[in-house]
Amino acid sequence: MTLPAFPTPIVVLPSAPAGEPPRGLPLLRLGFRPFYLGAAAYAAIAVPIWVAVALGLIALPTTSIEPLLWHAHEMLFGFAAAVIVGFLLTAAKAWTGLATPRGVALGALAVLWLAGRLAAVAAPYALFALLDLLLLPVVAFVLARVLLRAGNRRNLPLVGLLLLLALANGVFHAAVQGLLAIDPLRALHAALALIVMIECVMAGRVVPAFTMSATPGLKLAAPRHLSAVTLIVTAAGFAAWLVLPVQALTAALLGLAGVLQAALLWHWRPQVTRGRPILWILHAAYAWIPLGLLLLALAALGILAPTAGIHALAVGATGGLIIGMLTRTARGHTGRALTVSPPEVVAYALVMLAAVLRVLLPLLVARPLAWGAAALAWSTAFAIYLVVFAPWLVRSRADGKDG
Repeated sequence: MTLPAFPTPIVVLPSAPAGEPPRGLPLLRLGFRPFYLGAAAYAAIAVPIWVAVALGLIALPTTSIEPLLWHAHEMLFGFAAAVIVGFLLTAAKAWTGLATPRGVALGALAVLWLAGRLAAVAAPYALFALLDLLLLPVVAFVLARVLLRAGNRRNLPLVGLLLLLALANGVFHAAVQGLLAIDPLRALHAALALIVMIECVMAGRVVPAFTMSATPGLKLAAPRHLSAVTLIVTAAGFAAWLVLPVQALTAALLGLAGVLQAALLWHWRPQVTRGRPILWILHAAYAWIPLGLLLLALAALGILAPTAGIHALAVGATGGLIIGMLTRTARGHTGRALTVSPPEVVAYALVMLAAVLRVLLPLLVARPLAWGAAALAWSTAFAIYLVVFAPWLVRSRADGKDG
């Protein structure tokens, strides 16, 4: 399997041309603003709703989709996809120097995302599927257009990434409606695997770079080919998991991938990040990837239920990396220092706690207690993000620049 060469994310957007004042509603000046805001709010709201539904305390307004499928789909294509879209619409401007959607165009994309979330619980399934399927292809078209205009072909694999996610989403909706004879959860597992692979590629670039830039004199160099071999084995493990979820070969590939991922993380020297929360959250979140792979390996042997590994990857790795990057990139793009405040540190700790509670606590206590405790930690973390960052996301940059 040949993996695309993803670029290192750009943290600080180039300033506007000299003398050009900021223009337009601040919330709609750059993609990260509405989509980070929407993703954080949705994370804070949707998980408690899911727990209440799972415990029978409330019911979803529509019965067109099973509650479990709604929860799993919305965490991937509602929450995580919003972060991906917001990041790419922001980064593409930095990579190319060309304008990306802002103003009415950006607002329309944000409304399309919101309409999909509302339609999931308040509209006929066909309308939900239509609205939900539109966003990623539209953003892929916008991104491709900007990259091609700039002659920036190196980043075109990102367009392929969005289309692969859109394909997984299409398979999910077709399966739910009986158009494909597969388990809809399998399509969601494919989407999770794809998102984790993206995290592996991008974290492999930014985590060592951020760690070295914040630690004078530190040089990080993993053994030659370790990163490439780790990515290949991880991709093979995920492919086997999707096709043969309970097989010894699958367990072997996932277990080997977990060991390699742990070795790679060790070479990034996580111990030097103590006292630097904006760094340790990235290392701590990435540690859930080898753990999640090992848990999936145990599931492939029939020792554990797969939900432990799935939530290690979805809550610990994806949630942790997202909260870390939401704070870091939003600070950079609103003209603020890359040093986090105590509330942000609490949010980091709460996401990690939510992962521990969701993955490990069900093995020790009743599931309702574990679900409730994990949901409370998760929602509080993203509520804290909203309290700190929402005022910044809806106002002009602190340095007066556009963006």
